Amino acid sequence: MSRSTPLLALACAAVVMAGCGQSKEDKAKSTVCSARADIQKQIDQLKGLTPSTATIDGVKGNLQAIQDDLKKMSGAQGELSSERKQQVQQANQAFEDDLKSLAGNVGSLSATDVKTQLTNAVQSLATGYQQAFDKVDC
Repeated sequence: MSRSTPLLALACAAVVMAGCGQSKEDKAKSTVCSARADIQKQIDQLKGLTPSTATIDGVKGNLQAIQDDLKKMSGAQGELSSERKQQVQQANQAFEDDLKSLAGNVGSLSATDVKTQLTNAVQSLATGYQQAFDKVDC
């Protein structure tokens, strides 16, 4: 075996490994899908709240996590195909409007209002999420 054989094998392995990496678009899709899944998780947590477990700080934490996920999606949009980019932009905008409405209401709720209005607001947010992100495949 010549000295160049191990080097050639190493070079071939490096080329194969480089080919296995994700493209920018694949990474962007992964970011969008991961953020979408986390948004669903946050909504599920909000839907699971009861009057005895709901706190303003807890709800605000869920809403902040959703806002962070939307920012991740927005940051990844530039690497998506034009059709997928448009789907994500439209979904983000529609859902952000719902989210801002709920976030604005949460800050002004009293402890007694939380029990009734939070349930309605979270259900509305969940419906808005479904409508906004149904077209974004993951």
